[in-house]
Amino acid sequence: MGLLDKQKKFEEDTVIQDYVTVLRELVARPSIFAQGTGLKETASYLKEVLQKAGAQVTLDESYAAPFLLASFASPKADAKTLIFYNHYDVQPADADQAWTSPPFQLDIRDGYMYGRGVDDDKGHITARLTAIEKYRQAHGELPVNIIFIIEGAEESASVDLEKYLAKYRSTLVGADLLVWEQGIFNQKGQMEITGGTKGIVTFDASVKSANVDIHSKFGGNIDSSSWYLINALSSLRDASGKILVEGIYEDVVEPTEHEMDLVRQHAQLDQSHLQEVYELGLPLLTAHQDDLLKTLFFEPSLNIQGLQTGYQGQGVKTILPAEARAKLEVRLVPGMKPKKVFQQIQDQLVRNGFDQVQLTYTLGEEGYRSDMTAPAILNVIDLAGQFSPAGVAVLPTTAGTGPMHQVFEALEVPIAAFGIGHPNSRDHGGDENVKIADYLTHIEMIKELMKSYE
Repeated sequence: MGLLDKQKKFEEDTVIQDYVTVLRELVARPSIFAQGTGLKETASYLKEVLQKAGAQVTLDESYAAPFLLASFASPKADAKTLIFYNHYDVQPADADQAWTSPPFQLDIRDGYMYGRGVDDDKGHITARLTAIEKYRQAHGELPVNIIFIIEGAEESASVDLEKYLAKYRSTLVGADLLVWEQGIFNQKGQMEITGGTKGIVTFDASVKSANVDIHSKFGGNIDSSSWYLINALSSLRDASGKILVEGIYEDVVEPTEHEMDLVRQHAQLDQSHLQEVYELGLPLLTAHQDDLLKTLFFEPSLNIQGLQTGYQGQGVKTILPAEARAKLEVRLVPGMKPKKVFQQIQDQLVRNGFDQVQLTYTLGEEGYRSDMTAPAILNVIDLAGQFSPAGVAVLPTTAGTGPMHQVFEALEVPIAAFGIGHPNSRDHGGDENVKIADYLTHIEMIKELMKSYE
């Protein structure tokens, strides 16, 4: 089906348009966990949508972010179960991001849909509901049980998700496959099937060197919070990016040769591409392609998210700042525990002579990698070939972060991710978008996945 045919189908198919109307309403709701806005309202709206679609729905508001569990039952006595994991919370869309159209307004133009959450992750919810309705119209009853689990704190390390999963484990355990929140078509137009996420631990660092800012004439005599914090952070990483924290690499689960072969074959990423896309002004930390891939997918990294200290106003203010603060993160890989890594960093700072740095733990979740040879995942890979003429890219993990480890630990179900995004979907940024053609393909892929259980 050509692009014009897909555009016509998108515009004229009543089921697709009904759920685009739902997507329009979802995008219009700024459901942002970090700001405490719109969570209950969005979850309640989703409950109405899911009930109207024929699901048995539980809306659980036990914790900060309401949790939805929606079940579409098959009449088959021996029907297997598919789980869709999604989330309704989104990133903020603040004034520091450039948007061509208002971020909380679905804008459809030139073969794309734009709006905060259209890819991450609300568009995946409506595409999957569209597939269910279209399957039932074409074939009648579902051949497989389908359960949606939809959380509201994914963008904030899935706070309380493990409690919800424990509460509903008896309903969810034993599923054949869990389809993860999202995925992309890569720069070659290949559908990516991925099976893992990195973990993360985030924390704040602060130093107070005096009760007040001090005249900078004492700069040769008195240490400032700024220099102290900069030197402390510099002591934790070498010039190549290696983390200089005792024992931090000991728990890392090394990739298998098969996993390395998958990323060598399917990761559409090279050093020159990174330099071009981001217009890099500094050299890369990795020297070779294998180093790039191994570091990105299978090794931890220590990152400074932001620094704040001293005078930032117009002109000059000659002071030694009394306070300095930083926000930091470590991207984790399987085997690494967030709180253990946090403690290792605290201990290393003391060993390095920087005991005045105060660290505050903020968020953490572990990393996970799927077994891409699991039969249910091999079925997904096989089906994807029908909808991806350019080929299928199979990766054992992504370099991003999500609560996949929490979900697997609770449910012990094979997990595969694929979806409606593309390399320039701009998740978390301005003009977040998806291609209409990819949205339609995902609908067809989900229909075929359900059919494979007939």
